[in-house]
Amino acid sequence: MKTPPTVSVVLASNRGPDNPFLAETVRSVARQTLTDIELVVVDDGSPHPIDRATLPGAPAGTTFLRIGPSGPSAARNAGARVASGELLAFLDDDDVWEHGRLAAHATAMQGDPALVLTYCRMRSIDADGREIAPPDQAAVTSTADVFRRRTGIILPNSVVRASAFRAADGFDESRRLAEDLDLVLRLAARGPVARVGDGSLVSYRRHDDNATGRHRALAAAIREVVADHRTAALRNGQDELVDALDESQAANDRYAAWAAGRAARTAMARGRPGVAVGEILWALRFAPSAPGQWLLKRLARRDRPPAAAGSA
Repeated sequence: MKTPPTVSVVLASNRGPDNPFLAETVRSVARQTLTDIELVVVDDGSPHPIDRATLPGAPAGTTFLRIGPSGPSAARNAGARVASGELLAFLDDDDVWEHGRLAAHATAMQGDPALVLTYCRMRSIDADGREIAPPDQAAVTSTADVFRRRTGIILPNSVVRASAFRAADGFDESRRLAEDLDLVLRLAARGPVARVGDGSLVSYRRHDDNATGRHRALAAAIREVVADHRTAALRNGQDELVDALDESQAANDRYAAWAAGRAARTAMARGRPGVAVGEILWALRFAPSAPGQWLLKRLARRDRPPAAAGSA
């Protein structure tokens, strides 16, 4: 009987082999120092099928699964159902992993069976692979830290325990955005979460096609996820988590205002003042208190004693 792998990597894509980043993404799986892994590629109704012939760089033994267009949550769930590993890593079709990424997660999670999720530091790169933002993920110390979103714990830099993922019923397939935040919060409610490694282990690619560019829809989706979890925490009498989720909601409002401001500046630079005005009006409707919150945070940082400035 074949021994199950330590880690199952689930890569879901709806762009197919024409995706210019896919080959590099798959190569980063094949070169992992942890060899006890399997790769499950889920073709989510892409225009041209992803299979061994169109993805020759895939590791030996890769499972190819093609489904009708279903969305990222359903595609990842489909991959997880056929995965056999103790741990699950969900890989976007444009990101890149460092060689020791999976080994770091596996070592930590095998050493502490209570951990339901581990995450690593992650930098952002552009379409050409140039770094545009260094890693800044801090270590969390409590469930409340996760709920307040004190640091960036998202799907691309996480590995989850398969048993916990299944006990939490996987991804909510009704959610098309912020589905990873919803999963992280549900998992964090079940057990401890920890950061692994020191340097950046994941390169998260930002480009025109990924979801982070759809700031209005993303901010609205995050607001809905946070509100749903706040309702549950309130019902369960978890006051600390309610307060943490209130902080998370305020952070989302600030993100919405910042993203709208960035979009407005881009629109003005392109000679589209009407679009710029529309962004500002949307931000004022979505998060009317966000500019004041941003100013207060700036003033608080300015007034903080030097010794304390780098302590958080």
